[in-house]
Amino acid sequence: ANIKFKREDRWANLPKGVMEQFIHFGYAFHGIDMTISGNVPQSIGLGSSAALTVATAYALKNLFDLSISETQMVQAAFLAETSFIGNETEITDTLTACVAKKDAVLFLDLRSLKYEFIQFKFPDVKLLVTNSNVPQTPGQNELSDRKRICAECVEFLSRRKSGQALRDFSVADLKAAMGLIPESTRRMCMHVVQENQRVLDAKQCLMTGDLPALGKLMNRSHESLRDDFEVSCPELDWLVKRAWEIDGVFGSRITGTGFNGCTVTLLRESAIDKYAERLEEYERIFGFTAELFICEPSGGVKILFP
Repeated sequence: ANIKFKREDRWANLPKGVMEQFIHFGYAFHGIDMTISGNVPQSIGLGSSAALTVATAYALKNLFDLSISETQMVQAAFLAETSFIGNETEITDTLTACVAKKDAVLFLDLRSLKYEFIQFKFPDVKLLVTNSNVPQTPGQNELSDRKRICAECVEFLSRRKSGQALRDFSVADLKAAMGLIPESTRRMCMHVVQENQRVLDAKQCLMTGDLPALGKLMNRSHESLRDDFEVSCPELDWLVKRAWEIDGVFGSRITGTGFNGCTVTLLRESAIDKYAERLEEYERIFGFTAELFICEPSGGVKILFP
């Protein structure tokens, strides 16, 4: 009856937030004993919060046989993290955790929330996530600043051409603004505009099975995140550069929010051992032990024990 956010409850606020949303939907709960186990590393941009909120929502639906829609469950999981806890995040991780399909990647339009699946099934090709284990930094404030800068740029550009977000503007629009907005602002916004196009190009590469071209897009994405959007760090740059040097690697880039966290590398399975050998050098240089996770596109949330 009195579910509130408490900082000292740490991650337990996530399931509490889901329950609060269900109560808003008109569902009631009595006492619940919950055991939570997980293997998604926390606080490195891999969606551990979304995994927990989505799992909670589906467990509650199943436990109490609630007639709640999938849309409401996605909403409850997302609002638990944003409204209840106050994290600034998009719905991407939450929706993916709900609807993902095995051997497919999700192409999502955040404006319309329409999505489609693209097959990702290539023999001997893996997605390798490397956790840099760089300690957390106050990166959220940095990201908030970047969002504010981009919003200010949109406001300026919209005086000349109708648009609500950077996706509505082109490289030419930003070039025309040269000298009218700060160069650092123009550079950050140029990253967003070009990254949107890279996503569309990557979709085509996946549909045609052109992995070398997809890898080049990943590489250009990292370079832009490093040089234009400025969310990388020396450790992540080192991991990406070492990956680029190995035969059998198609591409590598930052994944997550940046500043610390992980890289994601598209490579042939035969190249994994050689890449792993380089990580001993990483520990010697930076003092952190990197961790590897071989990932495959999997299905979304499901009830294991009905």
